[in-house]
Amino acid sequence: MRSDRFVITDRMWALMEPRCLGKKSDLGRTGSDARLFLEAVLWIARTDSPWRDLPPHFGKWNTIFKRFRDWVKADVFKRSFEALSGEPDMEYVMVDGTIVKVHRHGQGAKGGLKARL
Repeated sequence: MRSDRFVITDRMWALMEPRCLGKKSDLGRTGSDARLFLEAVLWIARTDSPWRDLPPHFGKWNTIFKRFRDWVKADVFKRSFEALSGEPDMEYVMVDGTIVKVHRHGQGAKGGLKARL
């Protein structure tokens, strides 16, 4: 995968990399490419696809899923989120009333409002 196609920018990766599991300096097993792994997780989150539909250029879906579970148990995603939260990007924070729909029971009864005695 070309580096210009990454969702995670170089600046974001610099903040996240020290918090990742599987570095060569860590004890135990090491992962092949943590940035590509994170891109795979973000692809799953963006597309809302099952793990089995992960494109092959990310690697074996089952291996990535097992690694995802290990990272969740170790709170890696929470720590990475906290590291990135220092500089929030407010581009997608605004909620627009045109896309938020009221449940049909919350729209009011037929005939309008009536005073209760």
